Amino acid sequence: MTDEERNSLKENLVEEVLNSGVPEHVAMIMDGNGRWAKDRGFTRIRGHQAGARNVKRLVQLADDLGIRHITLYAFSIENWARPWLEVSALMRLILAYIIRERNELHKKGVRFRFLGRISELSPRIIEEAQRSTELMAKNTGITLNLCINYGGRSEIVDAIKKIIIVGIPPEKITEEIISQYLYVPDLPDPDLIIRTSGEMRISNFLLWQCAYSELVISAKYWPDFDEIEFLKSLRVFQLRERRFGKTSEQIISSEG
Repeated sequence: MTDEERNSLKENLVEEVLNSGVPEHVAMIMDGNGRWAKDRGFTRIRGHQAGARNVKRLVQLADDLGIRHITLYAFSIENWARPWLEVSALMRLILAYIIRERNELHKKGVRFRFLGRISELSPRIIEEAQRSTELMAKNTGITLNLCINYGGRSEIVDAIKKIIIVGIPPEKITEEIISQYLYVPDLPDPDLIIRTSGEMRISNFLLWQCAYSELVISAKYWPDFDEIEFLKSLRVFQLRERRFGKTSEQIISSEG
């Protein structure tokens, strides 16, 4: 496909997406960096570097489309089990991204937040994450949520611990109460979760919040998941019927 054809396809997809109503919150499991690198004879670290470069253009596109929240699974609690050199490289990439993109994101009105057990990270990452969060706290553009040292089960455990500490009695605990004690209580549940590299699993990601999220699986590795693939995923989402436990007839009746 030529550049002209790609640009034309992108423009058509953007128009279709905008005409169909964009989701409020899109979450992404950015998978396949290592396999992308292996296929090209590169190191896994090179793959993570390519994946990091991909983040910027997709966040920009999401913002341009009017998506209000985008959540990226950058480093899971389980990722600590990877080889030390890879973990160290990932931490350096995360730190570099936070510092390098901070001012530009702030100028564009992006709000930057972090989900996970951030207190267990290095002091430098904690310091820079806090600085970015505070700098962009009052911005009103798209919210970029970065999941670092994150696990869905751990988030639920941490929420329960907070509930016990504040002394809420068991009979008073509801789904709404638990939601209030998650890492970012005001973050709406994701309408759409996209996973790249063709893997068919949720991998401990936003387990509480994904109860009624639509899932779109792309065969593309994350570094190859470009703007056109993102737009195609949004179109797949838009063509689905979200029933939330109701029947199709009930949905049609309520809309009428």
